[in-house]
Amino acid sequence: MKKSVARLAALAAVAVLVGLAGRVLPVSWSAFISSARSEAAYPASPVIEAVAWDFDHVIRLAPGSDLWPLTWADDDHLYAAWGDGGGFGGANRDGRVSLGVARIEGSAENLVGTNVFGGKDPEAPAVFVGKSGGILCVNGALYMIVCEQGKWLRAKIGRSLDHGSTWTFNGGGFADSAWDFAEPGGAFAGACFLQFGRDYRGARDDFVYGYSERVRERIQPDIVMFRVPKDRIMERAAYTFFAGLGPDGKPLWTEDVGAMRPVFSDPNGVTWGMQAVYHPRLRRYLLTVPRHRRGAWGIFDAPEPWGPWTTVAYYDPWIDHMFKFVFAFNQKWMSPDGRVAWMVFSGTGRYDAFNLIKATLVPQGGR
Repeated sequence: MKKSVARLAALAAVAVLVGLAGRVLPVSWSAFISSARSEAAYPASPVIEAVAWDFDHVIRLAPGSDLWPLTWADDDHLYAAWGDGGGFGGANRDGRVSLGVARIEGSAENLVGTNVFGGKDPEAPAVFVGKSGGILCVNGALYMIVCEQGKWLRAKIGRSLDHGSTWTFNGGGFADSAWDFAEPGGAFAGACFLQFGRDYRGARDDFVYGYSERVRERIQPDIVMFRVPKDRIMERAAYTFFAGLGPDGKPLWTEDVGAMRPVFSDPNGVTWGMQAVYHPRLRRYLLTVPRHRRGAWGIFDAPEPWGPWTTVAYYDPWIDHMFKFVFAFNQKWMSPDGRVAWMVFSGTGRYDAFNLIKATLVPQGGR
């Protein structure tokens, strides 16, 4: 880690900064470099040496709206879910909804955000409440895990066949459907989906994977994992759960939530808001994990969705000590060589918004 920090300092000194529209959240490089820690539970990544962040040009949009998990859809647009705000063009009270869905068109540098479901001047009104940490597009359909508003321990799986304007659940509408996830400790109530390419292209197999903290009521060490056939996402009975590795090193899957095992553990703590994406150039799975409310989080990578995990970066804090969460990368906004990857994040205070930042992944050995 000390080598990575030194290399990052050198990169910062020669960084070429590109001015972007939106409100800038200025932060000095030295503050970032001094915040890097070597307390991670997993060894250093063999592929990525460090991450250089363009803190001087953070785009801030949709103030008052948080969360923002992303998916790349069949129409070549990104779709995102937000909470407690008016979405794009809105504010904390202007167009405020509990849960909204937005369409994001264009490149990271020139994006256009449109409220599809709820928010300020939406294409369709929001007709149910909740929160979502996971949205996914497969075969032209959007899927979203909707957590119970105010209680956070149960969730329903929704599907939209019109890119987010209307949603159906098992049994019909939101009010008519039963809870799909009502597990001990609230596992999977705030689950994220593992993202691949446009409309789920480039997926490793015919399954959809997702991650969740094992217990939502408190900060604890474990992340658990589900998988489901991609053509049965709406069927709760089709979900199985990671139960450890067999003697051959291959994953075991169980229908019994009580028999599942952690797919990731950090004794320093894990909290809600994790995200996961496959990096096609590096052929690595990236998992971003918030740790606690002091602004701590980490980036981890692995050759398989279940590990073995290594540490790309481990921050305490990152930028400052304000709570931040849902650090979402996506394949659409990765450069052809895979070194530049734009990330959306949100949080509390001034980070209660759609925050977009450019990250440069520094490969091991600088190659």
